[in-house]
Amino acid sequence: MPTYASADLAFERGEGAYLFAADGRRYLDFASGIAVTGLGHSHPRLVAALNEQAGKLWHCSNLFRIPEQERLAARLVALSFADSVFMCNSGAEAVECGIKMARKHFHEAGAPERYRIITCANAFHGRTLATIAAGGQEKHLKGFSPALEGFDQVPFGNLNETRAAIGDETAAILVEPVQGEGGIRDGGADYLRGLRETADEYGLLLFFDEIQCGMGRTGKLFAHNWAGIAPDIMAIAKALGGGFPIGACLATEKAASELTAGSHGSTFGGNPLAMAVANAVLDVMTADGFLDNVNRQAENLRARLEALVASHPKVLVEVRGAGLMLGLVCAVPNADLYRELRENGLLTVRAEDNVVRLLPPLIIDESHIGEAVDILDRSCAGLVS
Repeated sequence: MPTYASADLAFERGEGAYLFAADGRRYLDFASGIAVTGLGHSHPRLVAALNEQAGKLWHCSNLFRIPEQERLAARLVALSFADSVFMCNSGAEAVECGIKMARKHFHEAGAPERYRIITCANAFHGRTLATIAAGGQEKHLKGFSPALEGFDQVPFGNLNETRAAIGDETAAILVEPVQGEGGIRDGGADYLRGLRETADEYGLLLFFDEIQCGMGRTGKLFAHNWAGIAPDIMAIAKALGGGFPIGACLATEKAASELTAGSHGSTFGGNPLAMAVANAVLDVMTADGFLDNVNRQAENLRARLEALVASHPKVLVEVRGAGLMLGLVCAVPNADLYRELRENGLLTVRAEDNVVRLLPPLIIDESHIGEAVDILDRSCAGLVS
C-alpha cells in the first residue's frame, strides 16, 4: 500500500554508523531508522545474541514462562522507577498499554469517570486509533473520524495550561520529555518536575513517552533521569531492540496493579528473539563509560552545529534538543536541506516546525561528527550558491 513516500534509495547492508546502497555508495547514518539503531548497524554483540537464540527457540507464547523476558523485565525494573513491565512489539503498543492502564486504575479505584488524559500539542504517540487521538494532530486524524474520546491537549511546556485543563474526569498526563516528530523540543528539567508536582497534587498518573528520547538518546538511560523525578508509567521501544521490533510499558505497582490476567496481552510481545536482542542492547548500554561517551560526543556535536548555524544564517536558524537527539531549525524548507544532505551522503530525518533531525547512533566518535559537519557545511553552502 502506498503509505510511505519513500526515497528512491535502497540499502543492502550496514556497518556501525554507515549504510551501503546497492550501488556500493556509503552513507553516514544520522537517522538511525528514526532513533532505532542506537548501537549502529550489525553490532557484533547483537548479531551474536540473535544468531544464538535463532538456533534455539523463536516463539512459544506467553502461555508459558519465557526466562529471557523475565530477565529483561527484572533488569529494566532495576534500572528504572518501575515495579513491573509489559512487553510488546512497538512504541504505539506500549502507549496503548499505558492508556488502558490509566483507565483501569481509576475504574477499579471506584472512579470510572476519570478516564481522560492530558496530552500536548504537536505530540506523536503512534499510529493506532488511540495514539493518533492522543497526539491530536489533524494530519494524522484526517479521514479517521470519529477520534477516540478522552484526550485534552495543552501547549507543550506550559504548566499553567496543564493545570487549567485538569478536571473531575482527568486520570493522567501523557508527555514526551523531548518531542521528536513535533520538532525536537526539549521540555527541560523544570517542566518535568512541575508535571510530577502537578500529578501528585491532583492525584493523577504521570505517563512519559520515551519511545524516541529514551534508551540513552539524551545521555542518560531515560530522558526524565535528568530531572531527578520519575513517572508512574513509561513507554519505551525503538532503540531497546537496536532494530529488532520491541516495545515495553513500565509502571509502578500502584499504576499497574489492576492489569491482571486476561486484561491485556500480546501474541508476539516478549518473544525469545526480541528478548535476546534487547538483553544484549542493555549489556552494551549499561557498560561502564558508554553513556559518558554519549555525553562527550553530544557536547562536541552540539558545539559544532552551533558554529554551523552562525556560519550559515541563510540556511540555519538554531539548534534544538538534548544529547544525541538534535534538531536544526531551517531558514529554508527543511525538505531542501534534507535532500541536499542525502545527495552528499548524510542521512537525516525531517520533523515538524521546519526541522531536520540528527539522530546518530550512540556509538559515533569524533571522526563521524567531523564527517557529518563537513557534509552539513558543504550542503548549506550549496543551497545558497
